[in-house]
Amino acid sequence: MLVTTDYTEKKTVLIATVIKNQNQVLEEISELNSLAKTLGAIVIKEFLQNLKSKTPNTFIGKGKMEEIKTFILVNNITLVIFNDNLSPSQFKNIEKTLTSEVVDRTKVILDIFSKRAKTSYAKAQMKLAQYKYALSKLPKLWTHLEKQRGGIGFRGPGESEIETDRRNIQTSIKKLKTKMQLIDNQMNTQRQHRKNIIRISLVGYTNVGKSTIMNLLSKAKVSTVENQLFSTVDTTVRKIKIKKQIFLLSDTVGFINNLPTQLIDSFKSTLSEIKESDLLIHVIDITKNSFIKDIKYVENLLLEIGIKKNLIIKVFNKIDRCSELNTKKSRINKIINKKSLKNLLFISALQKQTIKLLKQKIYALTKSIHRNIHRNIHRNIHRNKICLKTNER
Repeated sequence: MLVTTDYTEKKTVLIATVIKNQNQVLEEISELNSLAKTLGAIVIKEFLQNLKSKTPNTFIGKGKMEEIKTFILVNNITLVIFNDNLSPSQFKNIEKTLTSEVVDRTKVILDIFSKRAKTSYAKAQMKLAQYKYALSKLPKLWTHLEKQRGGIGFRGPGESEIETDRRNIQTSIKKLKTKMQLIDNQMNTQRQHRKNIIRISLVGYTNVGKSTIMNLLSKAKVSTVENQLFSTVDTTVRKIKIKKQIFLLSDTVGFINNLPTQLIDSFKSTLSEIKESDLLIHVIDITKNSFIKDIKYVENLLLEIGIKKNLIIKVFNKIDRCSELNTKKSRINKIINKKSLKNLLFISALQKQTIKLLKQKIYALTKSIHRNIHRNIHRNIHRNKICLKTNER
């Protein structure tokens, strides 16, 4: 059972709790605001509450809940978005108190990905993530049948419906995994055919300008959406030429803090494009105050999905909009090891600044890979000639 939320022009409030790091939560709720607006919601107010620990029943404290309830009634709020992942019982209790539709951060991100997915493969990945999410929220999805349930120990129709839905979802997950495995096999075959071409992947946080850089390097027209998160969900692959040398360049899905585990699991196949790449271009938005945290988050996520690359170019984008460029460069010099400093570039993809330097850097870093590929090609040709002569004898 997949439940779609309509965010369009809904008056919305955002709720977040601060337990340890307030600055991090402020960054996350700012992101959540952008996510909600991307889906068409009208964000009226953000609520933050400092807590020692999350309240089991309603996530936030009783006093804050009453404050939010009053605000919702006075301002005709129809949608409430929590920054954290909610349990089925928390959903039920909160919706009962606030009398508004309630969703969590995971649901918002899943809905954006679902809206942006275009290829059949990306849509299958999205459905898989949505089904896994729905499976964890089944009791919440069936609260409308609560009145049908009997007393203690009685198995009513509502409970039966939950079990039926659980089986149906598990069957759908199994079918999607089978379908995706077939596509994965086809994609692996295609990758084998491309093994003699150097592969490059653009990676980074969402909305850092990867698609703009893709357009500049490949002279393609990859969809870009200004100031909207997750404008790219499908992996796009294009041929690029630098000094008569052909490369395959991939533009991959952007990352974000607290990326749902369902999405990470579902998109592992897509992210294998990164794994198979010879060179990664890690794009960073230098205008963000949290750009250092973004770097660490992306690097940790790459490690989590088993990607360890020696060849990485760190591209700090949007220098045309950065008012504190020299200060930020000093911060970068302190956290980046000396070996990696030579593989740093500061560019403006929008203004097409330093793109030539990026091409030169790509070419220089992949020279040895080119030599190895050519050696292997010549070896294979030589072996085939020997085999042919042996067969002729």
